[in-house]
Amino acid sequence: MEDQFLILLNGLSFAMLLFLVSVGFTLQFSVLGVLNLAHGSFYMLGVFLAITVAMFMGNYAGNFWIGLLLAPLLVAAFGAFLEWSLLRRIYIRDVLFQYLFTYTWILIIDDLVLMIWGARYSIISLPPIFSAPVNFLGVTFSSYRLFIILLGLLVAGLLWFFLQKTKAGMIVRAASVNREMVGALGVNTPLLFTAVFALGAWLAGVGGVLVAPLQTAYAGMGLDIIVDCFIVVVIGGMGSIKGAFWAALTLGMLRAFGIAYVPQVEMALSYLLMAVILIIRPRGFFGREEA
Repeated sequence: MEDQFLILLNGLSFAMLLFLVSVGFTLQFSVLGVLNLAHGSFYMLGVFLAITVAMFMGNYAGNFWIGLLLAPLLVAAFGAFLEWSLLRRIYIRDVLFQYLFTYTWILIIDDLVLMIWGARYSIISLPPIFSAPVNFLGVTFSSYRLFIILLGLLVAGLLWFFLQKTKAGMIVRAASVNREMVGALGVNTPLLFTAVFALGAWLAGVGGVLVAPLQTAYAGMGLDIIVDCFIVVVIGGMGSIKGAFWAALTLGMLRAFGIAYVPQVEMALSYLLMAVILIIRPRGFFGREEA
């Protein structure tokens, strides 16, 4: 029983990491209407910027926390600049053009990472506070992974509160349904789009910083995560924040138990699930039906 609970906690920690990245992806799509394939590159930038802060701060114990604060803000600023300068010009273009344009930025950002950080593989050490495991409900578990779970749930709660209980969140939800009507009511939609895009990039940056102590950083890692994000969007429903949470949770559990019990086919399980969902419910868990 303890082994199953430990697997469940590992799956939950991966699910929260995936949720942080994929919810920004689906939030951008729901409001802007653009499936930004370069979103995974924001996640990659979060990893490398966190490593840069750690290297700059040396052995200072607070370097991880400073990286967690600064790196996502820098990623958000880069995302806002990218949306303001280039991406907003393709909103009315054909979907295929949008895919090609955003995919091109994956290659550009990968080359920029190689130019700035080089081809070496890097990782940062865990903060001292997470050096020892904790006893959680009778199971010895990584304190850092527990922190990821709690932070992911906190961000999910805050995001829900922002979208459901604030005026700004109401405007964002309205824009996801009818952008033209929101603009006609006097809302500065270009500024709204930039802010939403920056928020999505910030969330991806947070996910990148959190994964930095767990995974080696390399140019091209953004392409790997965007595949998982795309599966989350398809399963949860295009543009659904609630769907992104439950789909990420489903994929996290599927991956954790798949690695434990059927490691030979674990990598195929998420694709099989996506295929089944597309056959049974093409809109995903919570996707809206087209008018």
